[in-house]
Amino acid sequence: MKAIQIAASLAVALSVSTLNASTFEHQVEFHVPELGGGVGLIDQQKERQIGEKVYREVQRQLHVLNNPWLEDQLFATFSHILTQTQLSNPIALIVVNDPQINAFAVPGGLFALNTGLLSSAKNMDEVAGVMAHEIAHVTQRHYSRSQDAFKGQGLLALAGVVVGALVASQADGDAGTALMMGTQAALADRQLSYSRNQEREADRIGMQFMYKAGYNPQSMADFFETMHRATSRLSFIPDFWLTHPLTSERMSEARLRANQLPQVKSSLYDENFEIMRLYSMVLSKQANEQQLKSMAENGRKYAPTLALAAFYLQQGQFNDAQQALNRLQQHQRLHHLHTLLQTEVYLAQNNIAKALNIIESPARIMPENRALNYKYAEVLIRVGQYSNAERILQRFSQTHPRDIQVWRLLQRLADADQASPMRNIHVLRYRAEAEYWSGLEENAIKSLLQAERLTQQHEALAAMVKARLNQMQKERQMRI
Repeated sequence: MKAIQIAASLAVALSVSTLNASTFEHQVEFHVPELGGGVGLIDQQKERQIGEKVYREVQRQLHVLNNPWLEDQLFATFSHILTQTQLSNPIALIVVNDPQINAFAVPGGLFALNTGLLSSAKNMDEVAGVMAHEIAHVTQRHYSRSQDAFKGQGLLALAGVVVGALVASQADGDAGTALMMGTQAALADRQLSYSRNQEREADRIGMQFMYKAGYNPQSMADFFETMHRATSRLSFIPDFWLTHPLTSERMSEARLRANQLPQVKSSLYDENFEIMRLYSMVLSKQANEQQLKSMAENGRKYAPTLALAAFYLQQGQFNDAQQALNRLQQHQRLHHLHTLLQTEVYLAQNNIAKALNIIESPARIMPENRALNYKYAEVLIRVGQYSNAERILQRFSQTHPRDIQVWRLLQRLADADQASPMRNIHVLRYRAEAEYWSGLEENAIKSLLQAERLTQQHEALAAMVKARLNQMQKERQMRI
């Protein structure tokens, strides 16, 4: 059952699992408390509406990366942990471009991680520990069970507090506060903080979730210690401490609990995670050219060389990006991110034939891969294969209806297909979806009103536009 979890500033820790915990699950018995039917029941449809509203506000007010490759890399771990719970169909897992170490979740299943958390992590187990802790707060419905959490507070008002707190935490210029302050700190005076018992419950259940999913439970204890060391260097007690209390008791309990579980073998280096971490640092501008060149060792190190190519591409230095990609040939393998970056370089150089040649095969082999297929559709649009591009994008618009990128690509497709008699209508429809999920609700409604005026001779399409317009107008009335 989905619940309300608003935010947790979390530091992270150590170890990568290479052995699936299922090989020794029979040795360990876990108990996740069942919540009574009368405890914190909030209409799930309403929760989802609130979650989608917050999603749009977050997209509008925060710097969300909206990078399909990065999102799907993280979602693979996230969904693996979710298999240990009864949660399903989350609204989204998004990445916020913010150097603070933070993660949060809101009603209906919207989860987010900051780039600061990814750049601070040493491996995926650390990130998994953060995810598991957050998921445990959600599965146990800690906010809806809190003593005064909802007295006099409507869900929409609560959602507004969530977004306002997130924006406030980004705007805070104090580096020390930024390290530990998440939404929880900004909610202190609203009495929407976790109790110490809830934190301990989230530690215990979160550790069960991550262990059963195959991740090293020591990571949860490790990130507590990392957080404690970081905070001991500050000259004040962060607000985080007051609303999300990390006590010595919690730290020792987490380590003892982890020590009681069978050992999960760890790897000292996970190249896939390092690729993701460095790429997120490039996207969030937390890495510079000199750092990456030093780490790349003239192409001998795969992950930093790939990140260096991404850095040059981001800077518009296409020849330098190509040289970095050429150095990767000595490794005699082709990572999916390598394929995406090479395709982007070819497109930037207007070498469409080469772009199509490198992206077509992997996209067709992995039709479920968003990043590869979005890039493939982009190339198909460039070569005028509009129907093929539309088939790909329409499929993802059905499975990922809140994905801003798919709607932007559909808008680009509709605009490029000048021979289509429905061109202007489709441009407006797809633009409206991109605007709506970007939080520009008023603009989206205006776009659909324009589309509605153009559909008078197309009865079926007019009905579709009218229905979507009514839905948007109704949801917009839910003001934060």
